[in-house]
Parts: sequence; structure tokens; C-alpha cells
Amino acid sequence: MSRVGNKPIPLPKGVKINIGNEILVEGPKGKLKVPVPEGISARQADGNLELLRDSDQRAALHGLTRALAAAAVHGVSSGFTRELDITGTGYRADVKGKIATFTLGYSHPIELLLPDGVDLKIDKQTHLVLSGYDKQMVGQVAANIRALRPPDPYKHKGVRYTGEVLRKKAGKTAAGAGAAK
Repeated sequence: MSRVGNKPIPLPKGVKINIGNEILVEGPKGKLKVPVPEGISARQADGNLELLRDSDQRAALHGLTRALAAAAVHGVSSGFTRELDITGTGYRADVKGKIATFTLGYSHPIELLLPDGVDLKIDKQTHLVLSGYDKQMVGQVAANIRALRPPDPYKHKGVRYTGEVLRKKAGKTAAGAGAAK
């Protein structure tokens, strides 16, 4: 039994649902489509969106579809944010329009084009706040930015998610005298 799939999704004010082969979710922040697999049906009742399945073979798809629909409803009503921190001497970021420029210790600055629906705000050149209505897209852009210079466990330099805990590794230590003969 899918406990996630049976949970109703409350619809906030200003969110419109159109149910067909896919669920079209419209809100103040944008529009999203959620595919509805075969054997799963959706209905709107009492200000909630409910997803039903025709057999227990579809329990996993039931929970997945409900989670995607809930993310779409949350995204078009209030949106998602992802925060990143840049640590390292001389490492910084700048944004002009839809182009973000990163200086991360390479011989050249790195430019990244932000997709439509994702906004980037930068505080003090080292704290980035990504926001948007599509959870998957915001997370993917954050992962792409982090991949430009992943956090280094030895020097703690790089781009990391805010609150991400890194285990600092000890570097090489000099061996005792006479160890390398």
C-alpha cells in the first residue's frame, strides 16, 4: 500500500488544475505539466487533488505521481529555493541578466546561462540563492553550479550547498626518519 499516493494534495488559492492525460498545474509563478501513467487516475474534490490507482501493481507509480503533482502544486504557488556557498580565496560569482560568471581558481572565468524559470541572486559574491517554480530544474542548475568546482575535502575550497557538511581529511604527513631508505 502506498501511503504517499493516498495522501490528498491541498490546492492553495490561485492554483488551477486541468486533468487529462496529464495534469496541468497553473499558478501565480508559472505552469507545469505532470504526466499521469496508465492505471493512475486523478480527481479534484473539496479543494484537494487526489490520485487513485486501479491495482496494487501500480503502488510505486502511484506514490511517484503524487509526489510529482505535489511538487508542481507547491512550485507554482510558492516556488523552490536552493542555496550555495562559495569558499576559497578569490572565488566569487557575479550575475548579469541570465548569465552567471564564476571565478573559481581556473585560468578563465566560467559563464553559465540560466534557463528560463530559474533566478539567481548573489549576496556578498559568495552566497548564491537559486529560486524557481520547477523543483527539478532548480536542483539541476544547483548541481551544475556545484560541479564547476566541487568542495575539496583537503582545503575546504569550492562550491557547496549551504549547510552541507564536509569531513576534513588530513593531508600527507612526513614519515619518520629512515622510513624511505
